Amino acid sequence: MLMLQQSKKRITVDKLADMFNVSRRTIFRDFNALSDLKVPVTWDEFNGYGIMEGYKIPPLMFTTEELATIMVGLNFVKSQVDKKLAEDAKGVELKIKEVVNDELRNFMDSLENKTVVDPFLHFGHEKKDGGNWYIVSSAISRQKSLRFVYRSKGDSTETERLIDPYLIVFYKDHWNVIGYSHKRAAIRNFVLDRMSGVEITDQKFELKSEINAEALIFNSNESGQKIEVLVGKEAERAFMANLPTKIIRKEAINSKKIKVEFRFESLDYLNDWLLQFGDKVTVLSPKQLIRKRERLISSMMENLHSS
Repeated sequence: MLMLQQSKKRITVDKLADMFNVSRRTIFRDFNALSDLKVPVTWDEFNGYGIMEGYKIPPLMFTTEELATIMVGLNFVKSQVDKKLAEDAKGVELKIKEVVNDELRNFMDSLENKTVVDPFLHFGHEKKDGGNWYIVSSAISRQKSLRFVYRSKGDSTETERLIDPYLIVFYKDHWNVIGYSHKRAAIRNFVLDRMSGVEITDQKFELKSEINAEALIFNSNESGQKIEVLVGKEAERAFMANLPTKIIRKEAINSKKIKVEFRFESLDYLNDWLLQFGDKVTVLSPKQLIRKRERLISSMMENLHSS
């Protein structure tokens, strides 16, 4: 019913059967049931089914399972360090509670503080401004270029940028936007909380093809150096789940270790990231990364002795 109401075009039985993974016969039977309920379903032999214009379906017809799913999503958003995002999630939750019945509202209340997603973020971080993610997402949906001032991480220099934003991505504790940089004439990644004076321009950009989110996210590392590491079996799951790039090759060396190959652009970032695995990950190549690890560990030991 919601699909028929929201679709600007009629929908064929074959498309509906494929979408819901049922037979055509089931779809026909469902349409008969809707007609019995006095839902004004219309039909065209060439284009399929639709619903009479102006017919409205009561909003927010949720099951308890759907509400539980919503609560998980909202609690994840509320746990993030982005203060504005957490506040908006609370607003969404309040609006849903205003329109559902008492039984479902009580169900939501019972789950509100008993579904914790990412407790280290939820309890361990003070909320902060996470950047103009809403303006960025609006520009993406409208296919309009963004202009902003960007602060570099290293020396804090500020430069004006113009980009065509393609994708907004959340990495652990911060938002990023990936898009085409007019200054660099290439795809680049920008951290939202280092962007200021963000504004949507009147300049509309055209996409040459459908956005491939995976390709955009990992694109910056395709030209990076090839990295080879040995990973202990006890760290394999965490390593694979959190590695910030795509794995090229993985093979078992023995029952306790696997060799993983990937490409990465910033060796300094990777060097810091690998520290969380201690001696469970050994770098095989390149030598430049091995030397960086040696210097970092030596510096840590010196700080330990001096304290």
